[in-house]
Amino acid sequence: MQPRSDQRVGLAYGIAAYTMWGLLPLYWHLLGAASASEILAHRMAWSLPVAVVILAALRRWSWIRPLLRQPKRLGLILICAVVISTNWFLYIWAVNAGHVLEASLGYFINPLVSIAFGVLFLRERLRPLQWVAVGIGALAVVVMTAAYGKVPWIALVLAFSFATYGLVKKSVKLDGIEGFSAETALQALPALGFLVFLALRGECSFTSDGVGQALLLSGCGVATAVPLICFGASAMRLPLTMIGMLQYLAPSFQFVLGLTVFHERMPAERWAGFALVWAALAVLTWDALRTARRGRAALAAAAAQAGEAGAAGAVPAAEADRAATAAEADRAATAPAAATAAAPLTDAPAETSQPPRSTQ
Repeated sequence: MQPRSDQRVGLAYGIAAYTMWGLLPLYWHLLGAASASEILAHRMAWSLPVAVVILAALRRWSWIRPLLRQPKRLGLILICAVVISTNWFLYIWAVNAGHVLEASLGYFINPLVSIAFGVLFLRERLRPLQWVAVGIGALAVVVMTAAYGKVPWIALVLAFSFATYGLVKKSVKLDGIEGFSAETALQALPALGFLVFLALRGECSFTSDGVGQALLLSGCGVATAVPLICFGASAMRLPLTMIGMLQYLAPSFQFVLGLTVFHERMPAERWAGFALVWAALAVLTWDALRTARRGRAALAAAAAQAGEAGAAGAVPAAEADRAATAAEADRAATAPAAATAAAPLTDAPAETSQPPRSTQ
């Protein structure tokens, strides 16, 4: 178990990460003079030098050569890069086109979509309350579609693209900064080519809209990497249960910004849809907390029983260790599904024990 001081540090890092992701609409809005495609290209291009600096500081280069000899993993990384680029582009476009509320809905829905993907593609088994949560989330989409006369496609594409990103990333099995660096390396060259194309056509705001705009665009790499670093520091110190709850901070901030800063309309039918999604997430979180609590109790009981049996000589020490290990595995299996779904801004640690982070 992590010391309490370590957990407090992890909590501070986690709050910082999700708060920055939640406030990113303000940053993208400042770049409104540029098109969403140009902002995306700058985000890709400037993320690479940031990644290189981080790798140099950590001296983590040894993973590159083995990766280059594995075409299958490179193909999966390419899929991750394409999917997350789609997610980034739509999110930036949605913010600057006045759809912050629907974008926030996408990240509220994302845990439910990730759970559904786990059932469909990974053959995971859901507990009854998880089925209830997924059902309520599906009902929310139906309600909003009927009320508006159209499918909330921005929210659905954001949710499904990030869920796809998380699903593929589980097969890549690279740590957060390594996965971020690999994906950014694949994104950088096309991004630079597109920026050169814009410059030749005289449509590049980086060179035509002053020093302030150029500095903001070049800061896209830092805006991408800093929340990621904070998230990585948090994920190392906090249990999945707490990370699973922290993930809702980002869309909550986005929701508040949509209402108070961008003054988007919130008619009754939209409130109804959001209320259903929040109800689904409340069910999901309550079930996760209850299951995690039971898992901890079972682990403690199994460990105590194994210790007593070992002390009495009733079972060999190795068998007692196996009992405690089995109890730990059972507890790990109860980690909240919500925690395994979150994210982006771009890359979360890819191990199955940590959730992908938000990638706005």
